[in-house]
Amino acid sequence: MRAVAVFVPVLCYLAVAHAWTCREAPQHYFAVQIDAGLGQVVMTDRDNLAYSLSGSTWYRLGTARLKHVSVGSAGIWGVDASNRVYKYVSGNFVLSDGLSLRQVDAGGSGQVVGISTSNTAYCLKSTIVSTYAQVSVLSWDSLSRNLIYYSCGPLFGCWGTDAANRIYVTQRIIPNTCETSGWVVTDGAAKMAEVGSDGTVFVLNAQGSVFQRIGITSSAPQGTQWVHIPVCMPINHLTYDLGTLWLVTSGGTLMQCTQ
Repeated sequence: MRAVAVFVPVLCYLAVAHAWTCREAPQHYFAVQIDAGLGQVVMTDRDNLAYSLSGSTWYRLGTARLKHVSVGSAGIWGVDASNRVYKYVSGNFVLSDGLSLRQVDAGGSGQVVGISTSNTAYCLKSTIVSTYAQVSVLSWDSLSRNLIYYSCGPLFGCWGTDAANRIYVTQRIIPNTCETSGWVVTDGAAKMAEVGSDGTVFVLNAQGSVFQRIGITSSAPQGTQWVHIPVCMPINHLTYDLGTLWLVTSGGTLMQCTQ
């Protein structure tokens, strides 16, 4: 039976102080996780099914059941409930052998990063990513950093969070070698961080509140301060791309916000 939509007043999602206006996005009820990159938007639902947004309609991606999916310059990648890693190739997901990951991110400059079941950050070189097309063993490089969530953009490095909700940023990652440098801990606390293709960074804290990092530049990739984006209900997941902030509420409703 199709779920009944819950009407959410637009004014409830008006962040007046910083000119963010939110509205209901095209709905796929009981959404769990969402990711956007290069103009594409993908998501997973409570049944571990992956979808891609076209116009106002969500279309099923492949036949694999995934708990997390990511899209970006590295293509579309995902992980399933058994922490197996997949790449979307020619209309379906191709399983990879080797490392098990809980979360992946494809939003960097061709590399893929992810978090293992032991909370270690890993990176897959862009040279491997670009040629992977059939089931085989992938060789991941450890980044020697314990994190629970990790996200990269093509500008200004990558951001991550650890089990203590500390927020990290690395000022450089080389896509074809996965070499990283300039790790620093920023102020604030969050359970996840997402980086947009323009370098914009948002985080979500343990209470479901959304914050944007401002002051990010090439000379100061860690930015200067956090700005709260008021939303009147807890948020479970978020992503940002091309001027649109996408939110998944605690009830599985999808929202899109613009300035």
